[in-house]
Amino acid sequence: MVKITIKEEADRMVAILDGYLDTPSSPKAEEDMQPLLACNDKDILLDCKFLDHIASSGLRIILTILQNSKDHGHKVYIKDLRDNIKEAFKITGFTKLFEYV
Repeated sequence: MVKITIKEEADRMVAILDGYLDTPSSPKAEEDMQPLLACNDKDILLDCKFLDHIASSGLRIILTILQNSKDHGHKVYIKDLRDNIKEAFKITGFTKLFEYV
């Protein structure tokens, strides 16, 4: 199960991802991330310090957020990927799609 906490800051939206973003948790995660999809006027920061696992369904959600942000002229930044998540990003080519802080 994944817990998603979203905070709005002056210049960006911040989402803290905690736990397992896998197939069983992806419908709830997608629902919880709706504020990021509705955000058309700010950049987005995905803080993954507490994210333990991500499956392809979780990657799809993150890709949807990225596409939406790009469509509105904004960026999605990734912060604090654990090694196993970095590996999933590398295998899928996601490392080239995002900016990292």
